[in-house]
Amino acid sequence: MNKFKTLDGFDVSGKRVLVRADLNVPMKDGVVTNTTRIDRTVPTLKELADQGARVIVVTHLGRPKGEVKPEFSLKPVATALGRALGKPVEFASDCIGDDAARVIGAMVDGDVVMLENLRFHAEETNNDPAFAAKLAGLADAYVTDAFSCSHRAHASTEAVAKLLPAAAGRLMQAELEALSSALDAPKHPVAAVVGGAKISTKLEVLGNLAKKVDLLIIGGGMANTFLNAKGVKVGKSLCEHDMADDARAIMAAADEAGCDIVLPTDAVVAEEFAEGAASQTVAIGDVPEGSMILDIGPDSITELKSLFKGCETVLWNGPMGAFEIAPFDVGTNAAAQYAAQRTKEGKLLSVAGGGDTVAALQKAGAADDFSYISTAGGAFLEWLEGKELPGVAVLRAD
Repeated sequence: MNKFKTLDGFDVSGKRVLVRADLNVPMKDGVVTNTTRIDRTVPTLKELADQGARVIVVTHLGRPKGEVKPEFSLKPVATALGRALGKPVEFASDCIGDDAARVIGAMVDGDVVMLENLRFHAEETNNDPAFAAKLAGLADAYVTDAFSCSHRAHASTEAVAKLLPAAAGRLMQAELEALSSALDAPKHPVAAVVGGAKISTKLEVLGNLAKKVDLLIIGGGMANTFLNAKGVKVGKSLCEHDMADDARAIMAAADEAGCDIVLPTDAVVAEEFAEGAASQTVAIGDVPEGSMILDIGPDSITELKSLFKGCETVLWNGPMGAFEIAPFDVGTNAAAQYAAQRTKEGKLLSVAGGGDTVAALQKAGAADDFSYISTAGGAFLEWLEGKELPGVAVLRAD
């Protein structure tokens, strides 16, 4: 990964610093119900305030689609941010214009303010240069802590970064460093665990990883598509029969790159996907016609542990099976817990990301012991695809 600008040596004392955070938090009845995203950006905001910056926080909430909608107001988020910081956070009723200028004009060094929802203006998602110039006019410097928004070229993530001295905040820096150590400059052997329902949504991910990792471990519904492409009967399992050629192309590309694709050797099958459904373990070639594969079996779990033991780096995206309900969570839980144990022992660098992944690792009780878990869904996937993220590209050091 190219070097990027961070807060190290970034002079902010007495300056107005526009901070793009991702505080798109869950709300109910006007109250923030989960403060994880707020908590994760607090270190950056505190560091800037402690260095005498005047910190101006901007973010989006929901999808108001360019209209002012009270249910998407950030005022409750400003209150929650104040609690997390242990100091009042003033709120401006717009992110540009007179009220924003008034609130910012009243700031003293060390203050933190929050501006109203960026997406109340359609120009934000249109990456409008004039709107970006108005945002830039409010500040002397720009810091982004929103990796999860960096795959979108929006006014507040890309255009404004070209108009002001720009740097990555500590959360953004941690994300970039973790991802770089897992894929751009990893210690080998590297295994990528890719699970989930369909390969059609992860074709580019699989194609890019096959060229970069030593082992590509495929689980979940997408493993069935690969098995089917190899002529294995998968019963009535979730399977994209029309993607057989694509699966074969990925296997051929992996073979050419010297990457081993690992598929389940046994499976837990049932006739229905339901809590406590009657299930049995079968060899992968013996799936009954009326059954569906819902998890990897014990032999596959043993193989995964053995593979993890020989790896230096594991990159994880997606579950091994239908982890949401028992007994089909066993494979995901066992594999995640073993990767977490190896990480805790200092023998493995483990980086995970994606919505289902975070939920699966938390359910397995393994999340806290992974080296890094990214909460950035779309941005994490685009990074796995090898795409340049506009909100990261603007932070490159010359």
